[in-house]
Amino acid sequence: MSAPETTAADPIKSATATDTTATAAVDAFDGLMTAPLYQVCLALVGVAAVITAYRLVRGPTLADRVIAIDQLGFFAVGAIALYAVLTGQPVLLSVGIVMALILFLGTAAFAMFIERRARS
Repeated sequence: MSAPETTAADPIKSATATDTTATAAVDAFDGLMTAPLYQVCLALVGVAAVITAYRLVRGPTLADRVIAIDQLGFFAVGAIALYAVLTGQPVLLSVGIVMALILFLGTAAFAMFIERRARS
């Protein structure tokens, strides 16, 4: 038979439990203070995306439209990163990194297309 556990008699276990509670309280307070900041940043990214969408529709040249599409994609990556930090889901950061790499490759391909079209 096993002996009953005595957490109160063990100073290491009781100190760890107290530190964990204090850390959780600080983390909860920190989350309350920074959450509105992240929400404001998400709203600003949304406003910037709307302005960029206007440039996408209005853009006089193909290059302007390609840059606007690329910028919209990177605003989406920024919004994903902010949302990942706000909700505490670091898995979304890898999604943002992959999306940014694909956006970069797409922009490079469009630049090559525009350059070859200008040569013809």
